[in-house]
Amino acid sequence: MGVGLARDTSTPRRAASLLAALLLAALTMAGALLAPPAHAAGTGLDAAADALKKSPVYVDPRASGQLSSTDADALAKKIKDAGKPVFVAVLPRTAEFPPQTLLRDLRTKVGIAGVYAVRLGTGFNAGADPSVIRHTALTNLVGAVKRNDAAGAATELNAFVDQADQQARGHAPDSWGGGSGSGAGGAIAAGVVVVAAAGGGYALYRRNKKKKEERQRAELETVRRVVDEDITAFGEELDRLDFNPSDPRATDAMRQDYTHALDAYDRAKALIEAARGPADVRPVSEALEDGRFSLATLAARRNGTPLPERRVPCFFDPRHGPSVADVQWAPPGGVPRTVPACAADAARLADGHEPMTRTVQTATGPQPYWDAGPAYAPWAGGYFGGGLLPGLLVGTLLGSALSSPAYAYGEPMGGFGGGEMGGGPEGGDYTGSDFNPNDFGGFGGDGGFGGGFGDGGGNDNGGFGGGDW
Repeated sequence: MGVGLARDTSTPRRAASLLAALLLAALTMAGALLAPPAHAAGTGLDAAADALKKSPVYVDPRASGQLSSTDADALAKKIKDAGKPVFVAVLPRTAEFPPQTLLRDLRTKVGIAGVYAVRLGTGFNAGADPSVIRHTALTNLVGAVKRNDAAGAATELNAFVDQADQQARGHAPDSWGGGSGSGAGGAIAAGVVVVAAAGGGYALYRRNKKKKEERQRAELETVRRVVDEDITAFGEELDRLDFNPSDPRATDAMRQDYTHALDAYDRAKALIEAARGPADVRPVSEALEDGRFSLATLAARRNGTPLPERRVPCFFDPRHGPSVADVQWAPPGGVPRTVPACAADAARLADGHEPMTRTVQTATGPQPYWDAGPAYAPWAGGYFGGGLLPGLLVGTLLGSALSSPAYAYGEPMGGFGGGEMGGGPEGGDYTGSDFNPNDFGGFGGDGGFGGGFGDGGGNDNGGFGGGDW
């Protein structure tokens, strides 16, 4: 009896669905080539949303006195240059923009995961998808901006954008792609449609996937130099170690400590070689921390001193090895807090000197690692764990990123639902209205815009209730 082969029709159906989705994306991207200037002619929420799909800044004509065309264009350029999903709208205080639901409705109509800042009359507020900026970080940032009562729209919005560009995760939406006029845009749009219809949509899909992988590789390279320095420093410690396992004075426990340190060194080198994204850096730091503790234990055995307590590394520079004491310290402009320190840094602080802080290279020059941005969070999380640093680094860029369970367990950056980190779209991805309004955090009651606006109080499931912070 012959055996009949059932034909698999699922793959063609999936391909057809993918092609249809890609065709729609191509049309959207082509439309973006006709991006309007920041000062647009249209008014109302729909006009604002349509404009923000094509450019990061929208100024309602009725609010043009708040932000000049020059300032608006400069702000838009700043956001595009940063490549982050930060949206800014300057709107008049009118009935068509109810404060209690404004941020949620604007996010729904734009449909792109990101950070949304709105200047409503003379009030200000912002909301963000939790996968882009954690709610507590956004609340702190908005609060700092709002408390500058004398700031005009340009000062206020630039201050917000400067910080949001540094802290936001994700990428600028593809729909912000540039264009040079309606004729060129129309021709390109038509070309894109033809290509997509002919099967070029798959190439578009591959290109977007490649761009995402390139972003992940770029973030990895940001911290790779720091990781390589850590590995090199640990290797030099092993080279300087005057220990011979075959020495008659060496005990089995000493040899075990030494072997464990060597294994940690080899493991760290293998892990960084295999790393493909920033989250892969965390186990490298964990291996180095483990190896340094083994060296500290070996030193105690050889010196005949009590074995060291298992403590986290020195807060100021993990290369200093395990901490030996908790000391009082405050970052510039910050409040004092207790941090773990090595003996040398503890002594420096006691003498009134600055600790030997680990600095890393950033676009603005060398900065302490805690002010270098969230890319360093997996690296620091491997040394200190996600539960310790948030309290130590309140008010810093890294403190906001590390306050999530995902960094505590080495997971990639996702959404921060309800103050906790969960799954979520990447910033800049199109989601339409598919987002949780409870997680799209705002600031304070009255819609968070202050100045006596709105109907007052209450939570409309947009995260805006609860009074001032």
